[in-house]
Amino acid sequence: MIPPLPSQVSVNVEPPRLLTEKVGSQPASDAVDAPLKEAFSDFVGQTFFGELIKSMRATQKPAAYFDGGRAEEIFRGQFDQVLAEELSDASGEQIADPMYELFMLKRQQ
Repeated sequence: MIPPLPSQVSVNVEPPRLLTEKVGSQPASDAVDAPLKEAFSDFVGQTFFGELIKSMRATQKPAAYFDGGRAEEIFRGQFDQVLAEELSDASGEQIADPMYELFMLKRQQ
């Protein structure tokens, strides 16, 4: 059984004063820049990993007996695209975050 809450519990929903003084209006700009940062991260990650996978595929020669023809090429292209998206979601921030910071610095100038 859960004991009742004491009547002295205060429910303070407003942010702490010190936090709002230090941050100021920055959370609003972060909220606006969040879609930009996500789009930037997706583009950089998928471009980098997409080219990486394409280069890796170029080093392989087609198998003599198990070549699927045009259908396999189409499936492989779609598979590589999904693989690049997953790699970008998993670790694209390590590449994209420094580039995004430089982009934002140039944008502010």
